[in-house]
Amino acid sequence: MNTIRHHLDDATLLSYSSGSLTNAMALVVACHLSVCADCRRKAGEMELLGGEMLERLQPADLSDSALQNLLDALDEEQPPEPTTDAPALPPADVPAPLWAYIDKPLDELAWKSLAPGFAYVDLPCQGTGASKLLRIAPGKSVLPHTHTGNELTMILRGSYVDDVGRFAKGDIADLDDAIEHQPLVDSPESCICLVATDGPLRFTSLLGRIVQPLTGF
Repeated sequence: MNTIRHHLDDATLLSYSSGSLTNAMALVVACHLSVCADCRRKAGEMELLGGEMLERLQPADLSDSALQNLLDALDEEQPPEPTTDAPALPPADVPAPLWAYIDKPLDELAWKSLAPGFAYVDLPCQGTGASKLLRIAPGKSVLPHTHTGNELTMILRGSYVDDVGRFAKGDIADLDDAIEHQPLVDSPESCICLVATDGPLRFTSLLGRIVQPLTGF
């Protein structure tokens, strides 16, 4: 049984609970929460705290037509078409929130080659930042880099090691501009990660700066 050793930062959980994360970052958080009971518990506590704070706010006055406007808007909404098809269950290495984006096993995705041993799939997340699936072959390492913003990386398959530690399935790396690292895949199988950033990476080598336009980060 896999043990999750790396968790979300409290600040990230608070931002997620308040709805202030980008779509790309929120997807990674939701995927980790779907497999990590500890982070789910913390997120629940933060949501309760937020609810208590809202209850202490003074209610705002509404216009006489506010209720009727709401009812009219609800009347205009069309109910979804009924379906008899049962939704397919995601494979064990695809968290349920991610399954809504890819709808097929990881090995069946249209992976695009980035360099020998590196491939990626863009995810259609709206808003700022970037979100991708990365597949890195055994023994390969990412070019050393730091960050201009935040980076969330969740391991779906395989593992890697870097200056922060060893990350395996279910683990999440919650990094900011204070961290410089160079992940190296140490598993016998390719490492597949779900990655989101809210700002461009800052590669610290000349080669990294040259190839950065190709990475999409």
